[in-house]
Amino acid sequence: MKFAIIGNTFQAKKAVYVEQLLGLLKAHRAQIVICREFYRFLTTGLGMVLDSGIECFEAEAFDADMVISVGGDGTFLKAANRVGKKGIPVLGINTGRLGFLADLSPEGMEHTIEAIHQGRFTLEERSLLQVRATGTPLHAAYALNEVAVLKHDSSSMITIRTAINGAHLATYQADGLVIATPTGSTAYSLSVGGPIIVPQSKTITLTPVAPHSLNVRPIVICDDWEVGIEVESRSHNYLVAVDGSSDSYPDATRLQIARADYTLKIVKRPGHLFFDTLRDKLMWGADIR
Repeated sequence: MKFAIIGNTFQAKKAVYVEQLLGLLKAHRAQIVICREFYRFLTTGLGMVLDSGIECFEAEAFDADMVISVGGDGTFLKAANRVGKKGIPVLGINTGRLGFLADLSPEGMEHTIEAIHQGRFTLEERSLLQVRATGTPLHAAYALNEVAVLKHDSSSMITIRTAINGAHLATYQADGLVIATPTGSTAYSLSVGGPIIVPQSKTITLTPVAPHSLNVRPIVICDDWEVGIEVESRSHNYLVAVDGSSDSYPDATRLQIARADYTLKIVKRPGHLFFDTLRDKLMWGADIR
């Protein structure tokens, strides 16, 4: 098999896990390619000596049987962005903190890599959001987790007029609005009071950020519906954050957010369930008394 590795370039203390991973892949005679900035981090930054057979790739210019993300959930999101519409499955090895997307611990690498080479793994297809803007292109157009519309460097709230399939839903007076996939329901959306949604639910969640009115609550809609957004701001601009990558736009910019025309395949080890991750990462249902 051919593996493309994308890693976090700010975790010098976790480099030992990369060495272990490369050793496991080499033992199975796998072909390995590494994104160039991570390769430079390992070789120039850490002085690691890598096998001469390992190749580098730039940005999205790669092909592989599987992508391995080494880092936290932020690294996983970057890997998902680079995979795009290629249809290559992604395995996340967590060397960060929570690790909800990258849910494989380094201690489980050996067992999982062996299982992958034996074909004992499953693929979960996750939906993404595509966001379009009138008048100006977005820096990042696809989101695995969420699209967040937020106020820009001002203490004043913004007005967010929201429509579903062209029909008026609500006008939010708030610090922002998070539009999340089921995958993103355990990320930013959860932190601002949104519900946890199982990955297979085929839904989109809209959750306001610090709304001015107490009678405004999150709402869950079908993922084949389109969300339209217009923003009014005293500063005449606002932020659009797509999986954490944000840019400023004038408030004359209108957004259209809908389910993307492709999915991301996430590699899951044998017998692992979404509810296992809930219990392990969020201490779901745990009694700590």
